[in-house]
Amino acid sequence: MLSSYILVLYYSKHGSVLNLAKTIAKGIELEGVEARIRTVSKSDDDESLYPLVQANDLKDALGLAMGSPCHFGMMASPLKAFWETTSSEWLSGALIDKPAAVFTSSSSLHGGNESTLLSMSLPLLHHGMMLLGIPYSEPHLHKTQSGGTPYGASHVSGLNLSDTLSESEKNIAIALGKRLATTAKKMSK
Repeated sequence: MLSSYILVLYYSKHGSVLNLAKTIAKGIELEGVEARIRTVSKSDDDESLYPLVQANDLKDALGLAMGSPCHFGMMASPLKAFWETTSSEWLSGALIDKPAAVFTSSSSLHGGNESTLLSMSLPLLHHGMMLLGIPYSEPHLHKTQSGGTPYGASHVSGLNLSDTLSESEKNIAIALGKRLATTAKKMSK
């Protein structure tokens, strides 16, 4: 039997991805589902007290939101290294048909956010997860002057590495969390 939470899994170096994780978790919880935030690796800049992810966190979740900073258009290596340890979950089919979403942050508007979101999607698709994006019915997707794509929530920190999300970025992240929770509830019935 599945638990009643959605795993929000992230790696953050400067706090932007962590802020997106917290905002997506808020959206999940607005739909009446627990959001369980976990990280793959502690860093010196990580101010959170969130525990490291365990295999059961992933296996028992109703769904998954996964976030990484943009590292040359790809997910960060600690997150990739985590997925390379999930062969037993892949072999058992533990994640098949669970909904998933991705989120990211970069220091520039054209810093590879969309390619990072797509690179994070690959292990999820290999695990048989159902990938959710943000439809253009979300009005803030049309208004954003910084982060936010149909592939997932994103943040543009700028060269000063500001971890403060813009109003559009916040609303898009909340919308993604709500969509993930709504879909997970439907799929678990």
